[in-house]
Amino acid sequence: MRKKKAPKRYVQPDPKFGEVMVTQFVNRLMYEGEKAVAYGVFYGAIDMIEERTKENGMEVWKKALQNVGPSVEVKTRRIGGSNFQIPTEVRGDRKVSMGMKWLIQYSRDRNGKSMADKLASEIVAASKGEGGAFKKKEDTHKMAEANKAFAHFKF
Repeated sequence: MRKKKAPKRYVQPDPKFGEVMVTQFVNRLMYEGEKAVAYGVFYGAIDMIEERTKENGMEVWKKALQNVGPSVEVKTRRIGGSNFQIPTEVRGDRKVSMGMKWLIQYSRDRNGKSMADKLASEIVAASKGEGGAFKKKEDTHKMAEANKAFAHFKF
């Protein structure tokens, strides 16, 4: 068990848009410390989104993140020899973090030529309320709804 709470690490805003959320997203997207490559993929995806939707790419990305972030999740708790899935509210920063992870994970699983193309497709789909990441959120909410009977076991 940890003696004291780990300090929160803050990141610098990205160079193009000046947003901290973009840097967090790029850090999760990055492989083997190739941050410049990850920035290229993200900015390329934003440009593709602007071409496809004729809207501001950053606004579409933010809307997609909002649509994908879950508000409830289930956590396993052992009570009296049985494991129960207990629905719990999701903190704001965890909601964003899970949304980013799911967007990246399901964009990697998509079919497409480049990662920027796949990421753009997943972001556009998520902003419309469809796609793999949005389905994952819906499944998480369904699981929490199904286990609502165990909510009185909260931590």
